[in-house]
Amino acid sequence: MTDETTSADAQAPGRADIARIKRMIPHRYPFLLIDAVRDIRKGESAVGIKNVTVNEPFFQGHFPAEPVMPGVLLVEAMAQTAAVLVVDTLGMEGEEMLVYFMTLDKCRFRQKVTPGDQVELHTRILRGRGKVWKFWGEARVGGKVAAEAEYSAMIVMPGDRQRG
Repeated sequence: MTDETTSADAQAPGRADIARIKRMIPHRYPFLLIDAVRDIRKGESAVGIKNVTVNEPFFQGHFPAEPVMPGVLLVEAMAQTAAVLVVDTLGMEGEEMLVYFMTLDKCRFRQKVTPGDQVELHTRILRGRGKVWKFWGEARVGGKVAAEAEYSAMIVMPGDRQRG
């Protein structure tokens, strides 16, 4: 292997299937809202994938006659993608790290997301230092923006958790 090949491999974008996602973030059904993450670029960006099916529990009440994925869940899916990106960036897979929402700004909902849609959750780090990180995210369906937001989160390491 040449230095050129090694360098290219080190910069190749990463991936996370559902098993790896479960090792990276604590969310579980019915609140695990991403099925895969692709194009993970440490310290930069990632693209989460959510395959929307009519069997999602929220469609029972939102809205039965015309099912629409709640916008706040699109934002949560962006945040889960960001959490996977942070865990990958910090090399903390399996460390039970938590990522808590702190702020949500510039949030816009642009189009409905319905059963059968595949949502791409484009997430990029705006600032990532210490415990507080800031992100920009877009939920896209068929290349069109369905939702977008700027948000920040606090990284909590297992040893830093307060007991109640």
